[in-house]
Amino acid sequence: MAFGRRKPKVEPADESEVRKAPEVAAEPPEPEKPVDNAVADDLEGPFDIEDFDDAAAAGAGRLDLGSVLLPMPVSAQLQVELTETGIPSAVWVVTPNGRFTVAAYAAPKTGGLWREVAGELAESLRKDGAAVSIEDGRWGREVVGTATGVVRFIGIDGYRWMIRCVVNSSAESIDALTDEAREALVDTVVRRGDTPLPVRTPLPVELPEPMASQLREAAAAQGAPGGQVVAPADPNVGGEEGPSEPTARRSAAGSAMQQLRSTTGG
Repeated sequence: MAFGRRKPKVEPADESEVRKAPEVAAEPPEPEKPVDNAVADDLEGPFDIEDFDDAAAAGAGRLDLGSVLLPMPVSAQLQVELTETGIPSAVWVVTPNGRFTVAAYAAPKTGGLWREVAGELAESLRKDGAAVSIEDGRWGREVVGTATGVVRFIGIDGYRWMIRCVVNSSAESIDALTDEAREALVDTVVRRGDTPLPVRTPLPVELPEPMASQLREAAAAQGAPGGQVVAPADPNVGGEEGPSEPTARRSAAGSAMQQLRSTTGG
């Protein structure tokens, strides 16, 4: 199913919406609470940034990672993987239950890319000896691999983009972490851009400059430019203070099986 395109502002109402209210005296309605985001409350994401009348509103309460604007769980931290040149290649959200990452890729307008990718991930895990299952999730099929830990791949086809969320935890915590990841995905925004890209091209990851500077300094100080660094994840990062100084972590590998074997701590 494709998400991310705005529903028409005027739609036929269903029967539950047109039923008449009982003819009884009613108290004056309470004033409506202000809406934080410019997308209607009854819409479920992930969203395209074009779903917002004001693109700047998409950043409210979300961490802007360039191609993905991500709401953060309470007390979460970010674990950022850097290339040898110090460019962020992946951002993991770390919670007490484990870690998950949300990445966006270029995809056809017609959708359907996730079905292909899910099959490839499942085959890769099987070849490496993991127990694999295909489960029905909130947005369709999800790939679950089990070995020493558990990894769950959640995919969502959007308009010219596909999201792949990797959920990595122990068997005891995987369900709680999956709930956290799904809750984040429901309110995630994708900034695809207009640049033509080959299908499956990862959309670039960008960090707010205050965070990026601290991460570069931490990686350089510990002599691990291609490793990982971790810092508190503040949706409002980018202000004067920014995040506290991060610490370096070892680099995690990128294949399906390597992600399964990696631990929460990196």
